[in-house]
Amino acid sequence: MRFGLLIYGQLADQSGGYLYDRQLVEHLRAHGHQVNIISLPWRSYARHLADNLDQSLYRRLRDLDVDILLQDELNHPSFFDINPRLRDEVAYPIISIVHHLRSSEQHPAALLPLYRAVERRYLRSVDGFIFNSATTQGVVNDLLGEQKPSVVAMPAGDRLGADISEGAIRTRAHQSGPLRVVFLGALIPRKAPHLVLQALSTLSEGQAQAYIVGSPDADPGYARGLRQMHRILNLGAQVQFTGHLAPSELAELLANCHLLVLPSSYEGFGIAYLEGMAFGLPAIGTTVGAAGDLIQDLHNGFLIEPGDHQALTELLAELHRNRQQLSAMGISARRRFPQHPGWEESMATARHFLEDYNHPT
Repeated sequence: MRFGLLIYGQLADQSGGYLYDRQLVEHLRAHGHQVNIISLPWRSYARHLADNLDQSLYRRLRDLDVDILLQDELNHPSFFDINPRLRDEVAYPIISIVHHLRSSEQHPAALLPLYRAVERRYLRSVDGFIFNSATTQGVVNDLLGEQKPSVVAMPAGDRLGADISEGAIRTRAHQSGPLRVVFLGALIPRKAPHLVLQALSTLSEGQAQAYIVGSPDADPGYARGLRQMHRILNLGAQVQFTGHLAPSELAELLANCHLLVLPSSYEGFGIAYLEGMAFGLPAIGTTVGAAGDLIQDLHNGFLIEPGDHQALTELLAELHRNRQQLSAMGISARRRFPQHPGWEESMATARHFLEDYNHPT
């Protein structure tokens, strides 16, 4: 089969959504399918809306020689009006890969109705969906008020080849010294790494240290603000900004940390939580979005309210003191990990949906 995949930027971009898209492309190609990547440049939301007036883009899509056109839902501002016009012009179906909705994020109240209306029109313009979680599926169905053909193919956390025993998790938990905390995600406001800095600034010296792992490229202004915040709070060596790490470097870091903290205001899934659990790291996420699909509060991690840096501070202090609890939660996290499908199984679920969609029985 011949697929097209529409994305912003490059497939190699560093985020959980692009990792998911790469895994799907590699899986489809490994099973004999052709995948043509169609990339649009990153621009402002208004410029993306203007893409719908681009007749050359419309003609390019109209003339695509594909069996199915895949669109990352992140691209929805560029196609909310093009897609409806394509319906009568093309034979191929359009399937949207949905990681989470823009309208699920925190935005100024004045803009949210616009975002919701544009996103709803886009979702109505496609023929089916690949969802990363049942939570995302439910949010989309609620916004649409209807259900379209879809499949839930969850992301996985097995790309790093974690190999750690329960004994090693216990030994690590009881090592003397500060609690070693890792934040793993793009440096953007929604992921809230600033809360990690705020929490560490109120802890006593020697209680915790943090590694902030993630690319600053998605929001350079915010990333610069984090660096400034680090200096103002005088955190020094308590916090290390590593930038993006290669898989082998990331695996080594996760194997030596105690806890993963990703206090996002919203996650459609949260691959980082699962990758941390592979190394026996309890996770701290928030009560909004799909973090609760992976994190069982007080068992293999904690769920706090978005923006509650005081709760985060208290949890870090408690886990530093109570290494027995840290050990037990780390083992629970590691036992949770193999209950989840790996990338091969998950992407096969998506592939079978696409193959069956194109060739209905």
